[in-house]
Amino acid sequence: MTIDDLDRQIVAALVADARATYAQVGAQIGLSAPAVKRRVDRLRASGAITGFAAQVDPAALGWTTEAYVELFCRGRTSPAEIAAAVGKHPEVIDASTVTGEADALVHIRAADVRHFEQVVEQIGAEPFVDRTRSVIVMSRLVHRPDRLPPGEKGRAG
Repeated sequence: MTIDDLDRQIVAALVADARATYAQVGAQIGLSAPAVKRRVDRLRASGAITGFAAQVDPAALGWTTEAYVELFCRGRTSPAEIAAAVGKHPEVIDASTVTGEADALVHIRAADVRHFEQVVEQIGAEPFVDRTRSVIVMSRLVHRPDRLPPGEKGRAG
């Protein structure tokens, strides 16, 4: 599916405020509410828009410890094996294969350091894990979960 400039503007408006009405989005970009709805429906059907979600402060839910864990795997471990193993843990909020020395980078949120340690011990016990290296987040300096790739907001006006 090709996304045009109007689609980009709609996506940018929804990223900024996913609760905006079609009429509000339309007023921002110069389209009628029904036209915005048709485009949003098409963007959802194509998979360009994957969903809408509330953003919640993890600390408000008791998840006060955040860390990144590098996984160093034995032999040839497939990304699917890594995903299946770390995906079992609700504390894992993101995991990726990476370049460099490590095989994967796992982003974890936990209630406290002891909880984090338990999760790392469980992941480290997987048969394919050779070792782990962890860093705990002290303070978040920049956080942009609702941002589009560079240049996208500029295109949206």
